[in-house]
Amino acid sequence: MDFYPAIDLLNGNCVRLYQGDYEQETVYGDDPVSQALAFQSAGAPWIHVVDLDAARTGDPVNRSIIADIAAAVDVPVQTGGGIRDEASARAHIDAGVARVVLGTAALENPELVRHLAGELPVAVGLDARDGNVAIRGWKETSKIELLDVIGDFENAGVAAFVVTEIGRDGTLEGPDIEGLSKVLDVTSVPVIASGGVGSLDHLRELRRLESNYRKLEGVIVGRALYERAFTAEQAVEACQ
Repeated sequence: MDFYPAIDLLNGNCVRLYQGDYEQETVYGDDPVSQALAFQSAGAPWIHVVDLDAARTGDPVNRSIIADIAAAVDVPVQTGGGIRDEASARAHIDAGVARVVLGTAALENPELVRHLAGELPVAVGLDARDGNVAIRGWKETSKIELLDVIGDFENAGVAAFVVTEIGRDGTLEGPDIEGLSKVLDVTSVPVIASGGVGSLDHLRELRRLESNYRKLEGVIVGRALYERAFTAEQAVEACQ
């Protein structure tokens, strides 16, 4: 299982939100490139970057920072947040990003995602609140069920599903094992889990998780690293 340390960008800073609430923001640093290099030095095989400004407004104000991160590190960078059209997706790939994550676009413009998945490394970001998918930086919750969206994109050629349980994000209280098991049950597409990791035991639990003969491809960790619940080096080891 691959370890994806997270860098969430808001106004150019490294931040974390609590349960996706922009009013509950904690700033952890003002040098995202240095943070990415530190994660790389710790052995992280990927870097996961989210543009929270773009997720909320659609305005890619942090795009140049994401390009700087991709240029600075040797490991692949996955990024999401506000990527809702082909031009935005291609701009990230052209800037050196290895994979783009589309969330809102997957619900509002699924044909765009299918088109892009045929040409670019595209993951579908599925942020769920009580089983229903949220969009636009988690500000709106749809009436569409998570498992239904997964079924819609099962054969679309997407590189991965990035699945976040919003109610657990930033809480450090543990991942949604039951929900992730249901996802593994219904898809053969690689699944990356996000939300709730607060200890090395949580990582080990995710690593061991298996359903329908499938296991998780990766896990995204944010607040636990910044709150020093464990180090990135320890996380890499726990995921192996």
